[in-house]
Amino acid sequence: MGSKVGAVRRADGVDGVQVGAGRGTIRRDLIDANEGAHFALRKFTMSAGGGMPRHTNAVEHEQYVLRGRGRIGIGDDVFEVGPDDVVYIPAGVPHWYETVGEEPFEFLCAVPNHPDSIELLDS
Repeated sequence: MGSKVGAVRRADGVDGVQVGAGRGTIRRDLIDANEGAHFALRKFTMSAGGGMPRHTNAVEHEQYVLRGRGRIGIGDDVFEVGPDDVVYIPAGVPHWYETVGEEPFEFLCAVPNHPDSIELLDS
């Protein structure tokens, strides 16, 4: 898409991919470097019982919860989050996710369009 004039699309029209290390977790790349944006915008959907293991990323995360409830571990702290909560995870800080309840847990995640590396950590 690389247009300098912008891009518009429906989020539900973007194909989702299963997150390899996750359980019941789908990621949709809504905006990425192809648009020339400084940040990538992703939508994560975790089904009931879904989650992602403890890991680190080389880039920070800014997140906005759309629906459902989730538990997020950031460093040594654990937070229960729901709709309209915002989350900040600094680069390099261990974090993990799990769905709370039977409703899917969905959130938007913005990350800088910089090289990222993910390191899975022992639980």
